[in-house]
Amino acid sequence: MTAVRTHTHAQAVDAAIDLFSRQGYEQTTVEEIADAARVSRATFFRRFRSKEDVVFADHELLLEEVVVMLAETRPEARASEESGRAPERAWDPTTDPYLEVCRAARLVFDHHVGQRETSIARHQLLQQVPALRDRELVTTHRYERAFTAYLRDTLPPDRSTTTMSIAFAASVVAVHNAILRRWLRNPHLDLRPELEEAFADLRRAAGAPFPHGDGEPSADAPAADADTVDGPGEARTVATGGDGRRVVVTVLEPGAGPDDVARAVRDALA
Repeated sequence: MTAVRTHTHAQAVDAAIDLFSRQGYEQTTVEEIADAARVSRATFFRRFRSKEDVVFADHELLLEEVVVMLAETRPEARASEESGRAPERAWDPTTDPYLEVCRAARLVFDHHVGQRETSIARHQLLQQVPALRDRELVTTHRYERAFTAYLRDTLPPDRSTTTMSIAFAASVVAVHNAILRRWLRNPHLDLRPELEEAFADLRRAAGAPFPHGDGEPSADAPAADADTVDGPGEARTVATGGDGRRVVVTVLEPGAGPDDVARAVRDALA
């Protein structure tokens, strides 16, 4: 990330967030950001389309780096043009796609910790400007989409279902964001071990045997202390870690409200 985050880029991002924090987001002009970053207005607009873009510029670079990292272990698709069949993929049994997604999420976490002052100031700014919180949700969804697409391409056939891929990708992003927010409120804490443990819990849950068409678990699926439940419009996975903590992953139909989420989690833990 440090190689991609050029000096000019870093100056503009740091200057913008500093000005937003001191003067207010709406009160700060592009000209003031350009002057503080020692770049021309034209240079600023070549790199960033708006004030909002400069706030999330690091995320754009991070997302690119995440995609490149995952591409290193993504199997090549070999399309059979003659037969017109769907592409066949060369799965690598030595690659753990779940682990690779966690590694990519860890890259994002480490970047925020490494840019401590900027990350904290950005977090405080997001609490004050609703439009920026909306943009953050869009950015989060882009990470989920990248993880989901990678899992669908890389998991073996019996596990590369859309539901399982979406559930794991969403869980990794949710766990990452929850622990990152704790660190932003308490930056003196070292939460990396907790992040690693939470990711390990998710991988154990994802690796649990799940029913096949005949209702029997796969004989060669890795064992784990977890249960997976599939019902109409939802999938739930419950895993118990070594310390007794439980991880619940639930996927609901679009439009599900807070009550639906709470009921799904309650039912999974029942």
